[in-house]
Amino acid sequence: MIVVLLLTILCLSIVLHVIYLLKYIRIRTESYLRKYINTAAVNLVTAGICIVIAIFYPEEIRKIQGPNLIWLVSGVFMILTLVLQTSIFVRVYRRSKLPEHYHYNFFGKKVLHSSVARPMEVALFFASIPMFLVAGAYFVARFIRFFI
Repeated sequence: MIVVLLLTILCLSIVLHVIYLLKYIRIRTESYLRKYINTAAVNLVTAGICIVIAIFYPEEIRKIQGPNLIWLVSGVFMILTLVLQTSIFVRVYRRSKLPEHYHYNFFGKKVLHSSVARPMEVALFFASIPMFLVAGAYFVARFIRFFI
């Protein structure tokens, strides 16, 4: 049980590590750099503990139920991609309400500029759709199979 918890913490920490790296590259603030370094330290410590457990207590590794762990990871991945898509949608929607991102045409209809959606947001949104569908389908299928 402790190994599954450690592996889950490690997966989440790796995801946060990548997020902080991307935010540091985009924004270049010291707070994201500190968070990036902290997640690197958490990754190293957690992976080290997992290695020590694997070396000295291999029976704990044998107790891990692989399909259940993959099911849990796919659920977390599905939720993360859903949060990413929702946050992108909310940002684009809020930007579409700002007057500098639209104008009115001759017939009085609002015409949005291309500045409403940034290219990186569009790419992330459409790239995350297949990942969301695959992880979500696996998670939901295993969830339904659990109850049948």
